[in-house]
Amino acid sequence: QVQVVESGGGLVQAGGSLRLSCGASGRTFSSLTMGWFRQAPGKEREFVSAISRSDGSISYADSVKGRFTISRDNAKNTVYLQMNKLQPEDTAVYYCAARLGSSIVVYTTFWNYWGQGTQVTVSS
Repeated sequence: QVQVVESGGGLVQAGGSLRLSCGASGRTFSSLTMGWFRQAPGKEREFVSAISRSDGSISYADSVKGRFTISRDNAKNTVYLQMNKLQPEDTAVYYCAARLGSSIVVYTTFWNYWGQGTQVTVSS
């Protein structure tokens, strides 16, 4: 069983930055494709970004391209999401997820393990 734990959420003003961190244990971290999703009140959980386990391929949702950066440090068993130029519409609970497959998929059903989520609130 893989345990996934996020941290780093908080309250920030529009235009500000936050960095989310996510650790995974219970399996060799480099064997996991890691991703970030978010869920705003009344909305479905949506894909934000992911980084593959194999070749380090990265994908972003159109809404965050150019503002968010995902990275991973396999030595620290951690994936990061650097969020810049935050806007009120970025307000959501952010979830870290892990999947055993090597490809990046945007659908939640293909992700095997989930963290408990961390709240990000962006004030205008």
